[in-house]
Amino acid sequence: MALQVCLLLELLLCAAVLTCTSALLALPRPYGSSRSLSHTLTEGAPPRSNTPVLRRVRRGWVWNQFFVLEEYTATEPVYVGKLYSDQDKGDGTVRYILTGEGAGTTFLIDEHTGDVRVTSRLDRERRAEYTLEAQAVDRVSGLPVEPASEFIIKVQDINDNEPRFPGTPFNATVTEMAEVGTPVLQVTAIDDDDPAYGNSAKLVYSILQGQPYFTIEPKTGLIRTALPGMDRETKETYLVVVEAKDMAGQRGGLTGTATVIISLSDINDNPPRFPQSTYQLSVSENAHPGSEVGRLRADDADLEGNAKVIYSTIGGDGQSTFEVITDTVTQEGIVKLRQVVDYERRQGYTLKVEAVNPTPSSRHTWPPGASRDVATVHVTVLDVDEPPVFSSEHRIFRVQEDQAVGSALGSVTARDPDAENSRVRYSIDQNTDLERMFDIGEHSGVLTLARALDHEQNVWHNISILGTQTNNEAMVGWTPVAIQVIDVNDNPPVLRPPLSMVVCENIRPGQVVQTIAAEDRDESSNPSEFRFFMGPDAKVRGNFTLRDNMNGTASLLARHGPYSRSGQPQFLLPVLVSDGGNRPLTSSATLTVQVCGCGNDGSVRRCGLEPAALAGVGTEALIALLACILILLVLVVLFVSLRRRKKEPLSAADDEEIRENIIAYDDEGGGEEDTEAFDIAALRTLQTPSRPNSVRRHDMRPELASAMPGTSLCSGRECPATVDIAGFIAGRVRQADDDPCVPPFDSVQVYAYEGCGSLAGSLSSIESFGGSDSDQGYDYLTEWGPRFQRLADLFGSAEQG
Repeated sequence: MALQVCLLLELLLCAAVLTCTSALLALPRPYGSSRSLSHTLTEGAPPRSNTPVLRRVRRGWVWNQFFVLEEYTATEPVYVGKLYSDQDKGDGTVRYILTGEGAGTTFLIDEHTGDVRVTSRLDRERRAEYTLEAQAVDRVSGLPVEPASEFIIKVQDINDNEPRFPGTPFNATVTEMAEVGTPVLQVTAIDDDDPAYGNSAKLVYSILQGQPYFTIEPKTGLIRTALPGMDRETKETYLVVVEAKDMAGQRGGLTGTATVIISLSDINDNPPRFPQSTYQLSVSENAHPGSEVGRLRADDADLEGNAKVIYSTIGGDGQSTFEVITDTVTQEGIVKLRQVVDYERRQGYTLKVEAVNPTPSSRHTWPPGASRDVATVHVTVLDVDEPPVFSSEHRIFRVQEDQAVGSALGSVTARDPDAENSRVRYSIDQNTDLERMFDIGEHSGVLTLARALDHEQNVWHNISILGTQTNNEAMVGWTPVAIQVIDVNDNPPVLRPPLSMVVCENIRPGQVVQTIAAEDRDESSNPSEFRFFMGPDAKVRGNFTLRDNMNGTASLLARHGPYSRSGQPQFLLPVLVSDGGNRPLTSSATLTVQVCGCGNDGSVRRCGLEPAALAGVGTEALIALLACILILLVLVVLFVSLRRRKKEPLSAADDEEIRENIIAYDDEGGGEEDTEAFDIAALRTLQTPSRPNSVRRHDMRPELASAMPGTSLCSGRECPATVDIAGFIAGRVRQADDDPCVPPFDSVQVYAYEGCGSLAGSLSSIESFGGSDSDQGYDYLTEWGPRFQRLADLFGSAEQG
């Protein structure tokens, strides 16, 4: 409290001194001191030759630069300074005028004395100076007695702004284990006071919280490390509070603080370590290679890439049976089975697993062997009931296709790998032998042939043989067996089609008619070993001869020529062909040779016997003739169809029967007995159909009832009982339904009959005519009963009025 009182007294004393100084400086100067410096000469000195004569010029305004202390508050306007002109004689004829920034509001001037005062508190941080313009004018004439002149009022600074840190809190990072004095972050505070005046904006930095880990340079604000060996794994984040104090850190200065959060970044200074030195794992003896046995994990206190661990095996008797790989996602070591294990042969294995950092940090020196760790893994093999195991994983049996049914093809053997060594029962997987081609001995494992084989139908048969334990049907082993069918010469050669050929009439003797070839389904047959022979028919031999080309083909030659179609139009030639097997097989075929007429170029023109009338007609002419006949037939059919349509046109009545017939009268009707507007003569006249099974409908246009007297069904107020309209309509409908000749089209017949019972006649019939109300009258409305009483009252009263 005493410090604040002393500071207030000092501020008041400075304000008083500055006010007195400004007042003294604003007083008019002596005459000699008011000279313009730019026009000053030494008085009494004679002018020199060739030197321009300069005269003294008196300056009209007399004042100094003014200062105002910021944030100064008084009950009345505070005196700033005085403006004075040497033209002012003190008689009140001169009036002072102040214009410019803040004139009349912030700054006031006494127009008689020229005293300038400030009326409000000024803040230098908002505005440091004000530029004003003063003018002295004659009070009577208003003319200026001195030229206008500018002057400046400066706001003098006081220490009224504390230092502040923009952007707080600050975040910084420094590497763990950094050396002492390592730069971390430079903080800078801002003081809005005037740095050119006093020490109000001169700052000094210090640390309030964060020692002894960090230090700060007092003038620059640079934070540095102060403690060696800072470990991120021990403490990762530090909170540092920095203070900035103005007045160069002197007593009474204002302060501001900022928070700096400093984090230690990680380096690879921690080796991997297994939580335990020995691990126990187990694996089933029926596990397949590649199966996962277990996982190990070595802990590393570092982060991300610095915590990367690689696992490997470095010893033990199970290195060839097991392997260890690294899971890069979980950073675990996965122990996997490399080879099949057998409980009956070995019950356990031992592994030495090493965990190591791949890239130790260059900033950290590892002691020998400290960057890795080793653990011992014991793997126990678990005994399970295993299926039978065959002595061979894959067997191939070769058998000739003519092998006898029931003969043995070979045998398979399986055993129970367990200690019990139970017996094995053999069978064939029927899904692999759908045709039931093979059998196998249930206890012997001998594979026998159940059906005859055919090499040409199927060369390979792939089956699966199952071995099942007799004491556990669920334990089933299997092995694939392939049976290859060896080909034997069991198919004779046959001639390739076509077996029909053409010989020209004008062929020359010895000319080739056709080349024939043979084929054999047997795989062992060689086409070059085929032999061709002509049949024993002497007549055939007299006309043609067969030449074996010794390459699986033969050429048919003409023995003489020319041939005559009229004599013998075709020849049947028996041909024999045999293969070259150990047991040669022979087949025969008949070649059909047709004698045809050919052109000079050898193209066939006609074959066989032809009618004499068509002897000179070629193939193209026959095709053209057939096309013309077809066109004529089409034209005749079209002509007959058109004539038939012209002879049997549809009558008008039939035309009306096959269309939708809707009759609209466009009449709203006048009541239940308003039937006089329609011609219902069609309902009263029934015409006999022209043929027994047909009904002719009479659709008639409506006409005025007055034009057809006697056609109205209800001429009075009562309907005659002799007209049965409903029965008539039902009869017409029944006749139309029973007539098979009526087209199935909808026909709407409007009869306009609503029935009897109304006491009123027609209100708006078609023969209604316009006339005056006096001619028609409405007296009859009263006779229609109570339902029409309202109309009678309305129209009757209107008529009377």
